[in-house]
Amino acid sequence: MDPCPFVRILVGNLALRFPLSTKPSLSRIHPSTSPCYCKIKLKNFPHQVGSIPLIHANTQNPESCNFSLQKSLAACFSLSKSQVDRIISKGGSSYKLSIEVYADPDGSTCGLASGKLLGKVTMPLDLRGAELRPSVAHNGWIDIGRNKSNKNGSSAQLFLTVRTEPDPRFVFQFGGEPECSPQVFQVQGSVKQAVFTCKFGFRSSSDRNLGSRTSLPESNTSRKWLPSLKTDKDQSAKERKGWSITVHDLSGSPVAMASMVTPFVPSPGSDRVSRSNPGAWSILRPECGTWKPWGRLEAWREPGFTDALGYRFDLFHDDIVATGTTTTVASSTLSTKLGGKFTMDMTTNISTPSISPQSSCDLGSGSRPGSRPGSGSGSDFGFGLPLSPQSMYRGGFVMSSTVEGVGKCSKPEVEVGVKHVTCTEDAAAFVALAAAMDLSMDACQSFSQKLRKELRQQSQNFVD
Repeated sequence: MDPCPFVRILVGNLALRFPLSTKPSLSRIHPSTSPCYCKIKLKNFPHQVGSIPLIHANTQNPESCNFSLQKSLAACFSLSKSQVDRIISKGGSSYKLSIEVYADPDGSTCGLASGKLLGKVTMPLDLRGAELRPSVAHNGWIDIGRNKSNKNGSSAQLFLTVRTEPDPRFVFQFGGEPECSPQVFQVQGSVKQAVFTCKFGFRSSSDRNLGSRTSLPESNTSRKWLPSLKTDKDQSAKERKGWSITVHDLSGSPVAMASMVTPFVPSPGSDRVSRSNPGAWSILRPECGTWKPWGRLEAWREPGFTDALGYRFDLFHDDIVATGTTTTVASSTLSTKLGGKFTMDMTTNISTPSISPQSSCDLGSGSRPGSRPGSGSGSDFGFGLPLSPQSMYRGGFVMSSTVEGVGKCSKPEVEVGVKHVTCTEDAAAFVALAAAMDLSMDACQSFSQKLRKELRQQSQNFVD
C-alpha cells in the first residue's frame, strides 16, 4: 500500500528587534541571555515554546547575523490528511497559527511561567494542497505589540519563517496489546492490511546468545521448570527480565526483535526503577543468519512524586563490533497515567528539504528499486535511505508510536517517515521498538503492584 499523506507545519528562524526609542525596562534585555521567548499555538495541539534571540534594530536580514538560533526550528506540528481535510471543510482554506511573544529580562521564567507579554501575532495558513507540495506561508518581519499599527514604526518586530511541507508516512496499527502476540496491520485511511505478526515470549536467564536465529524464543515450556515455580514467582517480584517480542513477516521469517537485555529492578529502598539503573532493550535486525543490534532503548521512572516514565533511545553505528559507538536520537518523558507519544524527530533546521511523495510501494511485493542486497525477507518498500545514524542526520520526522498509561489497553499506532524506510526489515525494526516502548510502561510499573495477568502468567514459563 501507499504511504499515508501527512503535512508538517514548521516555524523557525526567529529573531526579535526593538526600535531605538525602546523604553529602559526593555533596553536592559541582553541578546546573549536569550531572555525573550514565544508560545506557538495551533488549535487542538499542545502549545510549543521557543527562544527568540535579539538583534540590532537596524538589521534588515537576520540570516546575515550571527545569532544563536540562526535558521533553527522553533516548533513543528504534524497533521494527517483527515485532519487537513476536516480543517478545510470547516473554514474554507484558512487555519490560524498564533504566536505570543514574551520578555523575561531576568531569565527567571524560562517559558515555564508567563513573563511580560510584548505582543501577539496571528497568521492564517492555507492548507489546500499542502500534502502535495511545500509552501512558505511567511518569511520576514512582522510588527507585534500594542503599537503595531503606528505609522512611525515604533513597534517591536518579530522575524519568522512559517512553511508547510508534505511528509508522507507509513502507518502501522497493532491488532492487540504487544504481550498478546498480535498481528500488525499497515493502515491507509479505512483500509487495513496485515503485514507482520508478533510473538511475545521470555528468554531464560541461561540464554545469553542473541547471535543466531536459533536462539529465538519459543512458546513451549519445559516440565523441569514446574518444581521451581514458587522461586520464579518470588523472583519476579524483585525484577522483570527476559521479555522479548519477535516480529515476523507473513511468510513466517523473523524480521526484527526487541529483547530485554538489562532487567528492570527497583532501586535500593524503593519500588521504582531509577534513572541511575534503568532497564534496557536491544532492538535487533537479522543479517546473514544472525541478529545484529540496531538500537538500545532504556527506560526508568523519573524521581520524586512525578508520574513520568523517562526513556532514551540510542542508535548503534555500523562499526558497533569494533567500537560500540552509539548516537542518542530520542530522549524524553511520558506520563504513566495518560500515556503519550514516543517520538523520534531529527528536524532542527527550518531549511530541511521537503519530502515529495514517490511511487507506490508495498510490503510483500517482491524486489523494488531501493532494496538492499541480502535483506532478510526480500520484500521492501522501494524507497528511502539505509537506516543509520548518518541517515538520521539528514533530519526530518523519523517515527512516532502511541503509548497508553499503566493499566490501559494499548494497541500502539506507529508512524514511520518514508525516507527512513528501504525494506521490510526497516519497518519491522520500528515496530519492534514501538512494542518495547509500550512494554516498558509495564516493566517500570511500581513493584508494589502486580503485573498485568498476561505478563504474570508468562513470567513463570521461561524456556531453557
